[in-house]
Formats: sequence, C-alpha cells, structure tokens
Amino acid sequence: MPSKRFASVLGRTMIYIGLTMVAIVVIWPISYTLSAAFTPGNSIAGLSNVPFGAGFTWDHFTYLFTETMYPRWFLNSFIIAVATMLGTLVFASLAGYVFSRFRFTLKRPLMMSLLVLQIFPSFVGMIAIYVILLRMNALDTLWGLVLVYLAGNLPYSIWLVKSYFDTIPSGLDEAARIDGASHLRTYVTIVLPIAKPILLFLAITTFAAPWMDFIFPKLVLRSPEQQTLALGLTSFVSDKNSDFTTFAAGAVIVAIPFIIFFLLTQKSLIQSMATGAMKE
Repeated sequence: MPSKRFASVLGRTMIYIGLTMVAIVVIWPISYTLSAAFTPGNSIAGLSNVPFGAGFTWDHFTYLFTETMYPRWFLNSFIIAVATMLGTLVFASLAGYVFSRFRFTLKRPLMMSLLVLQIFPSFVGMIAIYVILLRMNALDTLWGLVLVYLAGNLPYSIWLVKSYFDTIPSGLDEAARIDGASHLRTYVTIVLPIAKPILLFLAITTFAAPWMDFIFPKLVLRSPEQQTLALGLTSFVSDKNSDFTTFAAGAVIVAIPFIIFFLLTQKSLIQSMATGAMKE
C-alpha cells in the first residue's frame, strides 16, 4: 500500500514538473518580448536577462504611433484579415452546404479537384499569381491580396465545412421544407446555427493566417502606405536597422486583436461545442 501511494505521489510530481517546464518554455519568450517593448534603448544587447530589469518606458509605443506608419499598417492588416475571414466564411459555408445537401453532375470530380489543390505548396503558383494580378491591375492593392488569400483558403475550408455539414441530420432539412422553408432559409436558420463551432474555428484560423503573413504581401504590395504589419515591422530589424525594442512594442500590439477575439468568442465556442451534437 505505501508503495502504491509513493508511486502515485511520484507520478503527480513528475507531471507537475513537466507542466512547469512547458509553462516556462512558453511564457519566457512572451515575457521577454513584453520586457523589450517597455525597456529604454533600441539594441537587443541592452536588454536585461531578467524581464523588466532594465527600466520602464512608453517611448517605443509613442514612437510607433507618431513617427512611423504603424497605424496605417495595422489598419491595412485588419482590413485584409477581416475581409478574408468574412469572404471565406460566406463562400465556404455556401459551397459546403451545396456539396453536402445536393446531387449534381461532376460533384465528385469537383470535390477531388479541391483536394488536389491542397497538395501543392502555395509558393508554387507565385509567378502565376503575380501575372494574374498584374493583368487585373490588382498589384499593390489590398483587395488583390484578399483575392489571393481567398483562393488559397477556400479549397480546404469547403472540405472542412462540407464534412461538418454531413454530420448534421438531413431530416432537419426535410422537416423545414415540409413546413415551407426554402433551401436558403433552411441554410440560414437551421444549418448555420448548428454549425457554429466549425464556423468559429474557421473564423479564427482565416483571420490569423493573413494577419502576420509576410510572403504574399511582399509579392503583391509595393508602396509604403499599402504595407501590412509584417512588412512594416520587419523594417525595424532589417540589415539597415536594429531597433529590436520598437519591433517588440509593435509585436505586443499585434497580439491585442487575437486576445479580444478570443475573449469574445470563447464562451460561444464552448457552448456551441457542448450543445451542437444532435441525434436523428
């Protein structure tokens, strides 16, 4: 009996130690970045090994909003992320409903083509994307970049939403049609509320992906006023500049929309996942 008790205590102790080490690994970079954002000076060499051990200042945040185009970069990134998220939700949910509930010619080949599109890395089509945007006069425009993200998001998103819609009993659709509801009303009032968990997940992922993407904004955007946060922040730590503390201050502000978005949606997401399961 004592040996079992000792083994139980030892097991819990090892779990606590492991979780503590994981927490340190995760929290330390975050605390170091926060410390750098409020530390006087610009060089990374002047940072203390102990977070907030080298003083405290708001100068980096003041400099960002008064001496740089950071507010414009933030607005550009926000517009792109929100437009990409809303466009993906609308088109993916509509297409997922069609593929899940209707039978039509070439349905299987179309679904397979969406799957094949996910096999190739996005950078394979960069030259084609550049040429297409050039002919559309969409280079150096925010809407051109949104089109690129939508084209990349939709194949996977349609598959994801369609698979979730398949789990929703079709008897609900039939009952709604018997009551006189159209397909559109059934989709809006019955299917979408049940599919809230997958739609919230899709909203989070499609908002986060373009928020700090660097490759495609570098390809599409040219003028300084059209730059996104990723392009603007990297200019602080390039070969010509070494302003790490200002970069850290900008990175801290970047995290704010995610924190707000999570706080607003976490309760709804948990409730939707708890009540979303239905039986035939």
